[in-house]
Amino acid sequence: MKNLLVFFLLLFFCCITGCNKDPIKVLIVTGQNNHQWQVSSAILQNCLNESGLFVADIAVSPAKGEDMSTFRPDFSEYKTVVLDYTDFDGDAWPNATNAAFLDYVEKGGGVVVYHAAASAFPKWKAYNEIIGLGAWGDRDEKDGPYVYFKDDEEVRDYTPGQAGSHGSQHEFTVTVRNKKHPITKGLPASWMQAKDELYDRMRGPATNMTVLATAFSDKSTGGSGRHEPVLMALHWGKGRIFHTTLGHVWPGDTEYPALKCIGFKVTFLRGTEWTATGKVTQKVPANFQKIN
Repeated sequence: MKNLLVFFLLLFFCCITGCNKDPIKVLIVTGQNNHQWQVSSAILQNCLNESGLFVADIAVSPAKGEDMSTFRPDFSEYKTVVLDYTDFDGDAWPNATNAAFLDYVEKGGGVVVYHAAASAFPKWKAYNEIIGLGAWGDRDEKDGPYVYFKDDEEVRDYTPGQAGSHGSQHEFTVTVRNKKHPITKGLPASWMQAKDELYDRMRGPATNMTVLATAFSDKSTGGSGRHEPVLMALHWGKGRIFHTTLGHVWPGDTEYPALKCIGFKVTFLRGTEWTATGKVTQKVPANFQKIN
């Protein structure tokens, strides 16, 4: 009788708490960026922690020009690493840190490539393979094709030219291109992203890459006139990678609409879970913005 009572007490406790497993450990790597990383990394950390699925730490590099040899995050302690770092106007990682990161991904560590991290490490071949598509940093046709959609078909365009540009910040429609992937499964066919930068003319190796969603980069806002990838899923070694170009935060911003957008939050959280586990257990919120 006593054992039965204990069983029902445990069952009741599980019902009210959900019997959640230990949260997934995530490391946000930041510290140098041509964007307002102090704000973006804090918002990303709060988004992860408040979900109840993750517990996120932040690794901050030395400032530009300081001794980078001391920057050696222990990637192996985490299921997923979120990259909010770029040497676009800063410093590359030490060779030992590069090697540790590649070892981590090759053995199955997850990676989330967030916004400006697409412009990082243009000369690092393996990094460009991991992120799939990059921008700026003198990337051009030697680094791989432009990738975009035309007439609902993916195009890989080897035309010579520099990688990376964007028009003025504005709201735009995100269109799902792969409805079967765990990250996008169950999401609306399209939704409105809040005022954000829309990267275009990205190019790279694009191997083992699935474009999950695109947005039309309208020439009227200074864009390419093409449907550009904004969400991508990749594999490198045993690792899973989610690449989102969304979520712009610029020095001087005070409202951060791109990071507050439910479309960004939902896809960021789902992408992070997929990189860590290969699955997505999160339900699509009832208030998710729908266009169709």
